[in-house]
This record gives sequence, structure tokens and C-alpha cells, in this order.
Amino acid sequence: MRSGPHVIVLNGGSSSGKSALSAALVDLLPGTWLRLSVDTLIDALPPGFDRVEGGLVLRPDGTVGTGPEWRRVEHAWMGGVATIAREVPVVVEDGFLSGPAAQDRWRGALEGLDVLWVGVRCDPEVAEARERARGDRVVGMARAQALAVHEGIYYDLEVDTARSSPRGAAALVAEQVRGAPTK
Repeated sequence: MRSGPHVIVLNGGSSSGKSALSAALVDLLPGTWLRLSVDTLIDALPPGFDRVEGGLVLRPDGTVGTGPEWRRVEHAWMGGVATIAREVPVVVEDGFLSGPAAQDRWRGALEGLDVLWVGVRCDPEVAEARERARGDRVVGMARAQALAVHEGIYYDLEVDTARSSPRGAAALVAEQVRGAPTK
């Protein structure tokens, strides 16, 4: 069994910088780490999943609705991530839209694995500017999620991507990984 965390969970709102942080992080960490994002899951959904009862709905105001069918798919995905992490360490990018319930679902899926919980904070105005520059998100999503995804969440470490570069934030996380005790 490897020492240190098997999984690093990055929780932040849309356009908070999770993907840039994750890319920089796997470059700094020793060995092979995989990057898996909730966006990968969303991209894998069939066309029209937003019309499936209980699916995932991206609303025009930037809020996101989820239901039982989304949670069923998400549960399977989380279990798959945990299975991978038992063989190869993983950096997960997610946004805890359902707050502590989302973190609890991850805790259940990742039971028995060492996990480093990282809050990826970003000022709502900065996230909104990134969102507009990207052009591939519903405008308003970044502002709606910037603070909400952190409410009631426990972290081992928090980084602020509005105040540091992806590489600088990744260095803080990598330092925490290197100093993590073996569980």
C-alpha cells in the first residue's frame, strides 16, 4: 500500500480553477496520478439527459438541478473512481452542489482510502470573469457556486486560486501530500 493519500478531492465552484490546479498538481506529484472530473461524467452522459426525469438540469440562471437518476449515475461513477484509486492515485475535481451530502457520498465511496480534502476557493467576481472568458458555461453558474459549494464542508487544506497561480496552489497541495502521514 502506498503512503500518503490515494485520492485528492478538489471541491470548488464552476470556473474556480480546479482543472488548472489539477493539471499543475499531477505534474508536481511523484508517480502517476490520474485526473478525473465531474465534467468527465457530465460529458459522458447521453444527449438529452437534462430531459430525463430526475437527471441533471443546467438552468438558464446558472443553478443546477439534480434528482434520483443523476444520483444513481453519480453513485456508480464515485464507486468507479474508488476502484481506480485502489490501484492508481487520483485527483478528483468536483463541485459539492448538495453541500455536506455530496461530501458524505464521496466519503462513503472512498471508504478505506486515504483522502486529502482540498477546498478550491475563488472570489465570485474572478470566477464570473473566467466563466465569461471561457464561453462554454451558463452565465451565472460561477457566481452561484463560488461560495455555496463550500458551506458546511470539511477540508484538510484550502487554496485561493484568485490569489495564486495554478502552479502556486498546486505546490501547496503537493507539500501537504508529501507531509501527509500514512494511514
